[in-house]
Amino acid sequence: MQLTIMEFFQKMSSPFLDKVFEIITMFGEETVFILAVAFFLWCASKKHGFVIFSSLFTSLIGMSALKAIIRAPRPFQVVPEIAGKRIATATGYSFPSGHTTGAASFYSALAVTYRKRWLSIISALLILLVAISRLYLGVHWPLDVFAGLALGITVTFVAYRWFDNLYDKPKNLHNFSLLVGSVSLILALLLVFLIELGIADPIGFSDPMKLFSLAAGGYLGFAWDQRNIQYSTEGTTLLKILRLALGLIILVAIQALKLVLGPHSAVAFFRYALTGVWATALYPFIGTKIRIGKTTHLFETSHT
Repeated sequence: MQLTIMEFFQKMSSPFLDKVFEIITMFGEETVFILAVAFFLWCASKKHGFVIFSSLFTSLIGMSALKAIIRAPRPFQVVPEIAGKRIATATGYSFPSGHTTGAASFYSALAVTYRKRWLSIISALLILLVAISRLYLGVHWPLDVFAGLALGITVTFVAYRWFDNLYDKPKNLHNFSLLVGSVSLILALLLVFLIELGIADPIGFSDPMKLFSLAAGGYLGFAWDQRNIQYSTEGTTLLKILRLALGLIILVAIQALKLVLGPHSAVAFFRYALTGVWATALYPFIGTKIRIGKTTHLFETSHT
């Protein structure tokens, strides 16, 4: 049955559809998620940024754990007739689909956050299209995609409310961010060590290492912001555009370090950890100094 579905998509392939689905599948990639979360943290709502990222991180860690345990090969690796496309972004094992899990988690969280019918419809369409794109591109089996859909949506709907409530309790939020950031840092460094020594399988553990690195920088930076910065997303539209543009330039530069320093695990750890701490602490701190951002005193007033 799965092979029949894959053969159907192979038969309908064309250069035009290749380009269409390669673009669609990008909506399930880390670049889109990082840029979106950065926008929320800097320009829209720190609470929404925290809750959406935390729900997404939970889903993706669950997905990565399943990949590392099950280690299922991808369709194009076992069926010669299936031509895998855009395989440079098809990292790790096949089950479940990481793109589908991420899209299902992120866009469902977006829909829950704003509760607008038009946004819910667009989010549902994007989730479905990303899932289909993974089948069309020949990088996932139908079962991989269905599992990604179930995992991403289920985890988001279960975890979203918990993270949403947590944010409104500043002391608990700070302790949670510090704990998760510290544990993520330890796990990321451990995985770097094991991968570099050849003990851990890089196919199965490189993506979890990147996720833990991002979470380490992000959550530790967020804890620092709560205690020392209290960055506010308020500002004029023009100021927010400037704020976003400057921040994204540095994010792109951080990720471009891969081209200079190479694809080593230690470099990946540095890039993703720096991305996280830049988004949640370093840029907010710099923003308050160059007057493209300001501070609030929510943490302090919550204890008075």
